[in-house]
Amino acid sequence: MIKLIEKLYNTRSLSLDEYEYLISNRTEEYAEKLASLARQRANEVYGNKIFVRGLIEITNICKNDCLYCGIRRSNKACQRYRLTKEEILSCCEEGNRIGYKTFVLQGGEDGFFTDEVLCDIVKEIKKRYPEAAVTLSMGERSYESYKALKEAGADRYLLRHETADPEHYSMLHPEELTLENRMRCLDDLKSLGYQVGCGFMVGSPYQTYGHIAKDLKFIEEFSPDMCGIGPFISHRDTPFKDEKSGSLELTCYLLSIVRLIHPHILLPSTTALGTIHPDGRQMGILSGANVVMPNLSPEDAKSKYTLYDNKLHSGAESARELNKLKELMSSIGYKIVTERGDVIKE
Repeated sequence: MIKLIEKLYNTRSLSLDEYEYLISNRTEEYAEKLASLARQRANEVYGNKIFVRGLIEITNICKNDCLYCGIRRSNKACQRYRLTKEEILSCCEEGNRIGYKTFVLQGGEDGFFTDEVLCDIVKEIKKRYPEAAVTLSMGERSYESYKALKEAGADRYLLRHETADPEHYSMLHPEELTLENRMRCLDDLKSLGYQVGCGFMVGSPYQTYGHIAKDLKFIEEFSPDMCGIGPFISHRDTPFKDEKSGSLELTCYLLSIVRLIHPHILLPSTTALGTIHPDGRQMGILSGANVVMPNLSPEDAKSKYTLYDNKLHSGAESARELNKLKELMSSIGYKIVTERGDVIKE
C-alpha cells in the first residue's frame, strides 16, 4: 500500500483498480500518510494560504428534481426565494468591505435567471469590483449561455459532475438529466476558458468504491481547476431522507488523494464537512484543502437554501464572523487571505 501511495505521489496517476484498492484498503496510518503528503504538495504550490470565497445563494427555485436535493422541484415544503439584483449587489458590497476578492453566485436552475438577467448582474459586479473574480454555480446551461456569461465577465464556473458512472447517475437524478449532458457542460466550460470546478458527493446512495474510483480517474483526466468534494447528507423532504450520510473520514481521505493527483487544484473544505463534525472544516484543510466559502447571503436566505438537513450557516460560516474563521485556521497553522486566489497553472 505504501508503494501505491508513493506511486500516486510521484506519477499523479493510478489505474481504476489501483484507485479502488487505495480506497477499500485504507487505514488510519495510510490516511495520515496521504494527508501529510497532500499538505506538502499544497504548501509547495500555495504555501499556508487559505483562500476565501464569498458565497451568495441567489435562488432556491429549481426546475430539476434531483432525488438528493432539498430544493428539488417536488419539495412543496421548501420556502422559495429569489434575490433581486440589488440584494445580490448589496451582498457583494458587504463582502468587498470585509475584503473578499471572489464572489460565488450559486443557485438552483431558476428560469428567471436568463442570460440577459445573469449577464447584467455579472457585468455590474465586475464594473463595481474590477479586481474581484466572479464564480457562477448555476447548473446546466447551453454553450451559448456559458459563452455569453464568460463575455460578461464571469471567471469561474462550478458544476459538480456528482458521479462519473452513468448508471449511478441515473439512480440519483430524474430521467431527463443525463451524465452525458453534464459532461458536455463541463467540456463547454473548459473550452471557453473558464476556471472550471467539478466534484461529487461522498457516500451518496448506491455509491460503491468502484464508482469513487471512476470519479478519481475522471478528475485525473479532466484536470479541473477546482474540485468540490463533500459528504452526502440527507434531507428530510427527499426520497433519500432515510439514507445514511457520507463519512468525514472517507471525505478527508479523498481530498488528500485529489490533492496528490493535481497539486495545483483549488480544493474547498466544504460547508457539509463543517455540518457533520464541529472540526470538519479544519480536518478538510489538514487533508489538503485550501479554500473555504463563508456565506454572504442575507440571513433569511441562508435558512431557506437547504440542500440538506442541518446545514451550517451561522458562526464561522457567516461572512460577518470572518475573524472567527481566521482564528480557526490560524490554530492549525494556516492563514486566511482575501485575495482572488486564482489557480496556479503548472
